[in-house]
Amino acid sequence: MSEHVLLLPGMMCDQRLWRQQISALAQSGKRSVAVGDLTGADSITALAEHVLASAPPSFALAGLSMGGIVAFEIWRQAPRRIERLAILDSNYLPDTPDRRRLRDEQMVRAGRGELELLLRDELKPNYLALAHRDNVSLLDEVLAMGLELGPAVFRAQSLALRNRPDSSATLATINCPSLVLCGDEDSLCPPQRHAEMAEQMPAAELVVVPQCGHLSTMEQPTAVNRALSDWLRR
Repeated sequence: MSEHVLLLPGMMCDQRLWRQQISALAQSGKRSVAVGDLTGADSITALAEHVLASAPPSFALAGLSMGGIVAFEIWRQAPRRIERLAILDSNYLPDTPDRRRLRDEQMVRAGRGELELLLRDELKPNYLALAHRDNVSLLDEVLAMGLELGPAVFRAQSLALRNRPDSSATLATINCPSLVLCGDEDSLCPPQRHAEMAEQMPAAELVVVPQCGHLSTMEQPTAVNRALSDWLRR
């Protein structure tokens, strides 16, 4: 069992994304749980360096969405420091040309004061499972995280994701106990993408969570907590 667990949030999210996991994983008193800061740079490489600079010498690492992308880079930079790795609702491939163009358009919108409208437009159809799209408290919390981080962070994280490296060749090198988890209704990073990841990672277990979209830690916390606990016991 790892003494230190480091959690990496998704784009325009903070520690609230992991609130229920922090509580569950720290409950035993046998491990410390921290959330990394992904707001200090506009490249995946620099974000990974920033996280490593304040991380303990060795740790279990879990990242959701953008956090998973940064986790792959942390593995490339410091594989011996990572005792185990969990990738949730994420993507090992680079942005497609269409996605890059969309990010460019979104950065322009955010820069002219449309961040709240942009987040609202994206939230329901793309981030949540059908059963959760009318969950007002969940939607409000996700929106609050994004608005508090603000347009400058949105631009920096958009640039980091738009220009991110291809992690395909990295997968086969990840030989620590690994978890690959996603919601069965994740339209941004679909289950098939996660099955491909798990198949190429030598020590990975695949978990697909029912009635769950892209924000698995908030939509189905009990199932995610169970999967993370099993991962930490492996």
